[in-house]
Amino acid sequence: MNVRRWMAVAWPAFLLAGVLEMLVFALVDPGQLHWHGQALEWSRAAVYTVSFFVFWAVIAVAGALTAVLVAPAEDQPQV
Repeated sequence: MNVRRWMAVAWPAFLLAGVLEMLVFALVDPGQLHWHGQALEWSRAAVYTVSFFVFWAVIAVAGALTAVLVAPAEDQPQV
């Protein structure tokens, strides 16, 4: 994947991750999160940061898969 195509996936994913972060944490208090029945001992900033990067990664993977699926046949790797 060339740089332009990579940026066409990464930049919208970054923006959507920011929007999703705002929507999720408008409804969820990071101080009240639990993992396997125990309170999560992370700071609020750590929860915001990790969740942003998880959101960004998931959205970027979805965008990259879409870019691969819509690419012309000549751009596809030969298997």
